[in-house]
Amino acid sequence: MSNAPVACGACQTGGICGGKGMATFKEGVWANNPISIQVLGICSALAVTSKLENSLVMGVALIFVCVGSNLFISLLRKSIPRKIRMIAEVAIIATFVILFDQILKAFYWPMSLQLGPYVGLIITNCIVMGRAEAFALQNPPLVSVVDGLANGLGYAAVLGAIGAFRELLGSGSIFGVTMLSETWYVKNQLMILAPGAFIVLGFLIALFNALNAKKDSNDAKPAGGH
Repeated sequence: MSNAPVACGACQTGGICGGKGMATFKEGVWANNPISIQVLGICSALAVTSKLENSLVMGVALIFVCVGSNLFISLLRKSIPRKIRMIAEVAIIATFVILFDQILKAFYWPMSLQLGPYVGLIITNCIVMGRAEAFALQNPPLVSVVDGLANGLGYAAVLGAIGAFRELLGSGSIFGVTMLSETWYVKNQLMILAPGAFIVLGFLIALFNALNAKKDSNDAKPAGGH
């Protein structure tokens, strides 16, 4: 994906930033998914995905932080001195992480206890820092928000898939509701443990690669070819 600055001030064509918004969205959610394609942020993907609920809350946390930090870094991109840009980016990201952590503690204390330090570790998450440095610092606010939303959704979707699969096979339930009866299903304890997360993530990455390879192969065929 090209992270070159987007001239969004006076878009002459339809769509967000002359169509750049939709391209950016598709790139973050699927074509350049932060976990399955770039293999970033896998620590949290492995640590908090034993349950679907935990996975989704962590996904919402990253969406909130990524969108907010991208917006403010983009707004301040011309004012931040280049020599201290990394410090400024971390400060902005940390502000949104702390804000989400406090909201979680105030309104969803049990989940805050379950996620433990992993919400705080978003401050050093490669996905958030990468989008701030590679995209928001070089592009206008609107398309930077789209980029943050897309990468956050891509992250959340993969976490949700891993969490659903692990909880279903490991506990026989989804959101605490029994889906696989104990009368005929033996819970797979491996799925609850860390190796289970590695296995599911590996299969997801393989699936993404296979689908993208098939798409690239189809795109490479000449028009009218068989």
